[in-house]
Amino acid sequence: MSSKNQDRNIALLKRDLAAGRINRREFLRYAVLVGMAAPAAYAFVGEPLGTGIIGSAAAAMPGGGTLRLGTQVKSLKDPATYSWGGYDANVTRQVCEYLTLTDENNVTHPYLLEKWEASSDLKTWTLSVRKNVKWHNGQDFTADDVLWNLKRLADPAVGSSFIGLIKDFLLKPVPDGTDKNGKPKTKLVWWDASAIEKIDSHTIRLNGRVPQVAIPEYLFHYPALMLYPGDKGVFGTGSQGTGAFTMTEYQIGKIAAVRAVKGYWGGDPHLDGMRFIDLGDNPATAISAMASHQVDGLVVTDPAQYPALKAMPFLKLYTVGSAQTGVLRFHVDQKPWSDPRVRMAMRLGLDNASFIAAAVRGLGTLGQDCHVAPVLPDYGKVPDIVRNIAKAKKLLAEAGYPNGFDTELATPADNAWIVAESQAAIEQWKEIGARVKLNIMPGAEYWNVWTKVPFGCTIWYHRPLGVMLLNLAYRTGVPWNETGYSNPEFDRLLNQAGGILEAKKRAAVMQKLQEILQQDGPMAQPMFAEAFTFMDKKVQGFVMHPSNYIFGNKLAMTA
Repeated sequence: MSSKNQDRNIALLKRDLAAGRINRREFLRYAVLVGMAAPAAYAFVGEPLGTGIIGSAAAAMPGGGTLRLGTQVKSLKDPATYSWGGYDANVTRQVCEYLTLTDENNVTHPYLLEKWEASSDLKTWTLSVRKNVKWHNGQDFTADDVLWNLKRLADPAVGSSFIGLIKDFLLKPVPDGTDKNGKPKTKLVWWDASAIEKIDSHTIRLNGRVPQVAIPEYLFHYPALMLYPGDKGVFGTGSQGTGAFTMTEYQIGKIAAVRAVKGYWGGDPHLDGMRFIDLGDNPATAISAMASHQVDGLVVTDPAQYPALKAMPFLKLYTVGSAQTGVLRFHVDQKPWSDPRVRMAMRLGLDNASFIAAAVRGLGTLGQDCHVAPVLPDYGKVPDIVRNIAKAKKLLAEAGYPNGFDTELATPADNAWIVAESQAAIEQWKEIGARVKLNIMPGAEYWNVWTKVPFGCTIWYHRPLGVMLLNLAYRTGVPWNETGYSNPEFDRLLNQAGGILEAKKRAAVMQKLQEILQQDGPMAQPMFAEAFTFMDKKVQGFVMHPSNYIFGNKLAMTA
């Protein structure tokens, strides 16, 4: 962005802050986004710069030791297709890194990028690659590596959820024959031959079809790890990376281990290594592992584990507001979910506030059946959905189910609070005549079919923006659209919201998107779960990230 355009956008943000239309944190997020240096942005609002993004070398941190974390060790083969940021990406991010980093305060910073610049219309983004970064084999990290990774992430054949974020920005649909039923098909191609271009050895330019304000956040989407092109998209032990560690051991469902490397561009890490130990689906196993000091902390903690862990005096609780949620979602291509009256009846059949106690033991906030949490900076104010049994029954009768209907809800066993949410919902739905059988599936089994089951309860982790969540989950035809939902007006409004910098105008569009989901959407979403975990007090430098991300280069262990 030119100095003139940058000054204009920052002046707009300063006016919004002065008028109370955005708070200080929102100012920080958007000012850094449009090119204001982070120290200047923090100084303007009178806040300290924060924990830092590269490491903790300036702090007096002890060296040595191996951090042991209880987790689930998923398949790590292809990071572009990861679907578990708290599990799969938390291992790989110790070895490979991202172009940007969204911190615990929801502010996004350059990381493998030195900076970015946006055009005044937010269609063109120039990415300047950091020049002192090397792969573990000593080769320079350059624009060629970025170009290879971004093109691969955008390739429909790879199947990355990243496509949901840049589908209309960098891609376009073109005719591709017909399907088996004779209906026209389309495929995605670059909207223009210069959609992504290399400017020089350390500069990439994205030339978008529509405005998009969230490109820096999208570059931190957890499948967007920068992989070494020579590894051909496959990650495993010994894979090249730019990070502070290299992976030395890996067995799916058992363990992943990383060892510190010397000469890391961000400063050598304090830890000698990290071990990610699979503790399975049973919450009691993790409690026992913590009590017996088999692990030093948990990557993800369930509310069911909270009382026992809170009682252990050697542990410290870390918590942060989050937009993570359990979505009771319906596949709209299948009956009865193809009828919006049935979907609305299911939402009206729930008392959303009751789930905060029933599912997450008070460690949560109210949901509004729109998947966008008030904690997010682009939330648009919408009314709560109030339980109405009579109206729900009337809608079911109009849809052809005067005596209710029978169905089955598939739920993964690997998050106890998701099971508790499903059980509570099933009890409440009985009152509207929806007779729901619960099918609790092993996590590994559920996640193989999560986009295919007609009726399921899926956990969605925190993202820094509501528009990012909606692009990933509900835009027509994207890989993580697990419901088959398609609404051209919704897609149009998504594009519009993504191109607005001014807070009041953006919130107005987000409000319309959220209202569409409340009235027509493919899910019921009763509450949001707080993000929290416990670490042994000897773990130093840990900060709770709302997406449960672990940054090993910032951690240390006392003896």
